[in-house]
Amino acid sequence: MTAVALSLTALTACGAGNNAQTLGVKPDNAAATVDSISIQNVTVITQPKAGESGPAAVSATVFNKGQDDQTLDSITLPDGAGTVKLTAADGSGKITVPALGSVIIGGKGNASGAIDNGEALTKKIGGVQDVVFKLSKTGDVKLEAFVVPATAEYAKFGPSGQPPAPAAPKPSGEPGSEGQDPAKKDEQKTQDQPGQPDGQDGAPAGNENGTGDNQGGNENGTGSEQGSETPAG
Repeated sequence: MTAVALSLTALTACGAGNNAQTLGVKPDNAAATVDSISIQNVTVITQPKAGESGPAAVSATVFNKGQDDQTLDSITLPDGAGTVKLTAADGSGKITVPALGSVIIGGKGNASGAIDNGEALTKKIGGVQDVVFKLSKTGDVKLEAFVVPATAEYAKFGPSGQPPAPAAPKPSGEPGSEGQDPAKKDEQKTQDQPGQPDGQDGAPAGNENGTGDNQGGNENGTGSEQGSETPAG
């Protein structure tokens, strides 16, 4: 069982010739082959800035040239760089690499390899990180992946979450009687007086202007001079 890891120098050299198309890899990306499993375009994608907290992700394409399906059981980052959580494209079960097929890890609609806390990895931006892919039959496939920030072409393959924006400052207290808008205070005061007639100063509700005749027996006796006297018998 042999493993071939393509270094940055080797990939750059291939990019200058016809082998780049034959290998199906992009220059400056790590790849490795063990038996029937070939893993290409491996990158560890972090938050945009060094020291920035937040998730990270592993992006790769896994090819299976064998006659049997295999599952991707795990991806590990040695030296305590973080735990990779694998999720299949449909959100359930293990990631299956079909016989004579491939699976993409990273990007919308694809399987994912997420690292919840990737702050330590941001300090390796521009460098490399050891990555181990474990397949159900092939076993471990080891390589060095390049660590890049989630910018430019890597943004759509990077971590799905960004650090939350700082919360807006809350008011010092609930608006009370002192801080309430005067107009709203008057409106509230009016609403708090049940049964208040529509007229002014207690005018009878049935008399719009409060100055009509008193033939109907004005009980309050307000609104006009005529309404203040007792009607003649």
